[in-house]
Amino acid sequence: MKLSKNYFRWLLFSLPLIFLVLFYFFPLTKIILTGFFQGGHWNPQKIGSLFDSPVYAKIIWFTCWQAALSTILTLIIALPGAYIFARYRFFGKNLLQSIMTVPFILPTVVTAAAFRALLGTNGLLNNWLMTWFDLSSPPIHLDQTIYFLLIAHVFYNYTLVLKVVSSFWSGLNPDLQAAAKMLGASPWQTFKKITLPLLLPAIGSATLLVFIFCFTSFGVILILGGPKYATIEVEIYRQAVQLFNLPMAAALSLIQICVNFFLMWLHARLSKRSNVSFYSSNTTGRGQNPTTPSQQLIVGANLILMTILLFAPLIALMVRSISGPNGLTFAYYSALFSTTARSVFYVEPIEAVSNSITFALAAMAGAVILGLLASTFLSAKGGRNTSFWDAIIMLPLATSAVTLGFGYIITLNRPPLNLRDSIALIPIAHTLVAFPFVVRCILPSLRQIPQTLREAAALLGASPFHVWRYVDMPLIRRSLLVGAVFAFSISMGEFGATSFVARPHTPTIPVAIFRFLSQPGELNYGQAMAMSSILMLVTCSSFWVLGKLDFLNNRGLNST
Repeated sequence: MKLSKNYFRWLLFSLPLIFLVLFYFFPLTKIILTGFFQGGHWNPQKIGSLFDSPVYAKIIWFTCWQAALSTILTLIIALPGAYIFARYRFFGKNLLQSIMTVPFILPTVVTAAAFRALLGTNGLLNNWLMTWFDLSSPPIHLDQTIYFLLIAHVFYNYTLVLKVVSSFWSGLNPDLQAAAKMLGASPWQTFKKITLPLLLPAIGSATLLVFIFCFTSFGVILILGGPKYATIEVEIYRQAVQLFNLPMAAALSLIQICVNFFLMWLHARLSKRSNVSFYSSNTTGRGQNPTTPSQQLIVGANLILMTILLFAPLIALMVRSISGPNGLTFAYYSALFSTTARSVFYVEPIEAVSNSITFALAAMAGAVILGLLASTFLSAKGGRNTSFWDAIIMLPLATSAVTLGFGYIITLNRPPLNLRDSIALIPIAHTLVAFPFVVRCILPSLRQIPQTLREAAALLGASPFHVWRYVDMPLIRRSLLVGAVFAFSISMGEFGATSFVARPHTPTIPVAIFRFLSQPGELNYGQAMAMSSILMLVTCSSFWVLGKLDFLNNRGLNST
């Protein structure tokens, strides 16, 4: 029986493992060998120059400290929000909880464009201040500063910390706090001695994820930072694309992979204890009403902060997309339906929308299948080295998408994997990036299924496959749907790998946005804002549909 269970586990895991070998480890190994074996001989000189040069040391140091500072700022700002979502009920909590997911799933290209629209030199805030106070120059100068990067990173990761910590916090046993209160402990002593130690796995898990996302930041740094600031990810892009310096790009990739693999391994171990998904509604409807003035002040201040931080950039993005030199205009949207001789596109820019949706649907299907199989393997009781395999699965999330895209170009160009000119390469790349997110959505739900249910089904004669189909699948249906929405949204916004594998006649929305922002002129900037607004609406719509399905499902359960 044990042999059959292990056989079934590895049979499920074989497809994700083969996919990782073909489209992750093979291209990554190839690009490293290409970089370090020049002319058939080992050439480690670039590794030495990496550590000897003060330029690269500065890049590595900047990558680390900006990621650490971004993580600290995000925790400071987001943990109070997690507290009020876990402890209190207030008007609009369910709606706000659904909308709050939007900033996290927005592409980094859109995030950067939104902050430029709000706080840039020609942003809405500067324009309003100049009009109101009759100023001759913009009073806010954040373009190409570290403050711009930090604000954008906090915006991008705020929701992640809030959802992970508040979901875990709301699930803590309230009897522990009640017992401490009966024994005479003050609220601070209860938090310090009981609540905080129990929260540490969830806080640690969220901290590691935020650090990894900031450590591998690409779109935000590339658009908002300018040439003055460069992370390892941006430098890999510059070395591979602009300088064609493969050895240096490979050396930087190795450093990034080693750091991120260790962090992912730690996250996998913490995830076993916290069992919190990227997207959870565990806090809905829980907690108490804020009654005292201090409670109302805490809740109100956090809600105001959330509204300003999360929605002001997105609103500014949409307003800027319909604001021209002479006032309200839809010229930027109409320009997306045409192309000129001087255009950076071979097709009408609006075709990028249909391309992105098609690729996203294909990537969603692939990521859900791979994520479901991998999650089933990792959730099995008694499985050995699950933390190791969990970290392996998460590696694509922690690896430079730029490196992977470049690896596809130099690797998948010969039979039987001659895909360099194939349109299938884009959804393959998107599937690789998205399916770790699907695992993080499904795996906690699988681990929470009582083992007694599976054992009862097995005693009644159910095979491992039938247990999986009739016990596990119905209980993780919602998590599966959430994973599908995440995969779709991530594919819609993927930029790093797509910048390599997208063909001139098949641009995606993020590629189109970057091309517009790279060109001077008011029309190009307006079209970038319009395209960013379209991408934001598409990704928001996917989670709106998820929220509607949750509402209908809960309504049906309540009626029965």
